[in-house]
Amino acid sequence: QLQLVESGGGLVQPGGSLRLSCAASGFTLDYYAIGWFRQAPGKDREGVLCITSSGDSTNYADSVKGRFTISRDNAKNTVYLQMNSLTPEDTAVYYCAALKFRRSYCPSGRGEYAYWGQGTQVTVSS
Repeated sequence: QLQLVESGGGLVQPGGSLRLSCAASGFTLDYYAIGWFRQAPGKDREGVLCITSSGDSTNYADSVKGRFTISRDNAKNTVYLQMNSLTPEDTAVYYCAALKFRRSYCPSGRGEYAYWGQGTQVTVSS
């Protein structure tokens, strides 16, 4: 059974950092593009970052440029989202998603992703 499990969320003060993990089970991530998405209360789910199967990354959201980075460790079957300089506007449930996609570019949006995790809550507050 293909499964994605996010972890690493929590409560952090403004300006702080968190690293989210997205661990896959039931399949290997080698040939998959992985995207991170987030959904704040009352808002649509939006894309944050994506990483291709070859390790190239693409920003879906301008608001995280220079603050968030995405990386993957295929040996651990895990993708990470490093979030720095967090602001209250980053508060949301964060989801990872996967698509078997051996391209040098990322899928164009959330509708293309086939598998989703259950999400992890990130709250930025003093």
